Amino acid sequence: MKTIMKLAFSLLFLLPQLQASAQSKPYDDLLVLYVDEQYEKCVDRAERYVDRKDSRRDPLPYLYASMCYFEISKIPKYQEMDEYKRAGRDALKWAAKYRRKDKHMEFFANYEDYWRELNTVAQEVGLNYFDAKEYSKAKSQFQRITRYNPENPGAWQMLALAQSGMRSVRDAAESKKQFQEALDNVPNIAQLPLDQRVLLREGLIRSAEHLLTLGKLDSARTTVEIGSPHFMENLEFRALYEEVEGP
Repeated sequence: MKTIMKLAFSLLFLLPQLQASAQSKPYDDLLVLYVDEQYEKCVDRAERYVDRKDSRRDPLPYLYASMCYFEISKIPKYQEMDEYKRAGRDALKWAAKYRRKDKHMEFFANYEDYWRELNTVAQEVGLNYFDAKEYSKAKSQFQRITRYNPENPGAWQMLALAQSGMRSVRDAAESKKQFQEALDNVPNIAQLPLDQRVLLREGLIRSAEHLLTLGKLDSARTTVEIGSPHFMENLEFRALYEEVEGP
């Protein structure tokens, strides 16, 4: 009964997307495999669509591959298999491929729940790498996020910080520019999805701390002021804000 209800809901959810794109195929077979939790078969079939000339430009097979790899990454039995031990990274890789195909973001907004969950996990991994000073791994992780979600300002900010940790000055400067552009395109930080707000807050904290270590108090103050109207309820952010603003 649970599977039937899940399938019915997914079909209802997918219908507007199918109507929105006369050029894209329905890919009902991928939907059924995904809902039935046959993730390996779904990935195999999605990859076959990607290899076919008549469907390689359609975004949905790439998206299904990403979603299936993400689900696979959560399942213990797959975590022990060499073929799937990097399923989490593969989910990000296929998400980036999907985004390149969905140039007009025809489907992106219809999968908000997926992007929120994917971002939450991917961002946590990246932050853990950064805090452990594994800057190369952090850089790769945040770079993957920017490839499927370039509108995410916190991802660019953390990418710049990781590149700074690697002494990649030119790349860090470019990522800082991308961060500012993404931030400028946000009408209101409060309207960002929760996962993006969290990453922006964490990016502002780590950026300000980094600037303080360099003795750049004014820059650190400017950085925390970006988030002060939105993140003061967070104890770590508030403490940092009070530190840079002074008594």
